Amino acid sequence: MSAGSDAAAVHVAVAVILDTDGRVLLTRRADDAHQGGLWEFPGGKLEAGESLAEGLGRELREELGIQPTRTSALLEVRHDYGDKQVLLDVHVVWEFAGEPRALEGQPMRWVDVGQLREHAFPAANQPIVAAVELLSLPAASTGGDAGQ
Repeated sequence: MSAGSDAAAVHVAVAVILDTDGRVLLTRRADDAHQGGLWEFPGGKLEAGESLAEGLGRELREELGIQPTRTSALLEVRHDYGDKQVLLDVHVVWEFAGEPRALEGQPMRWVDVGQLREHAFPAANQPIVAAVELLSLPAASTGGDAGQ
């Protein structure tokens, strides 16, 4: 965690967006993008001088047409792809205003938490998938495995 490695990392605001049934919103990266064709949690790079909250709100407005209204920090993920280093600042979006729409033409779907591992994600997203599986969600709280 040297200052040099952090300075080279692309700082990304990432949203784990939940609906009232505890499903998670996923979008698919454009084929020509870094890690193209893989599913991801929505978000994007922070702009110079932009706070995390500002960047998260801007990215969700631009990509999905929604505004987060209640969020909480989930985790930070640092990952080195070899050609690019990323710092993913991940927040859970518990509530939002608007109806999500794929404004950039990207495939989009709501997924039950138990189905997340059926989707191909960039390597940096694997810790996010694991963290989401541990969240207390409305749909997950009714199952018999709640104590595990």
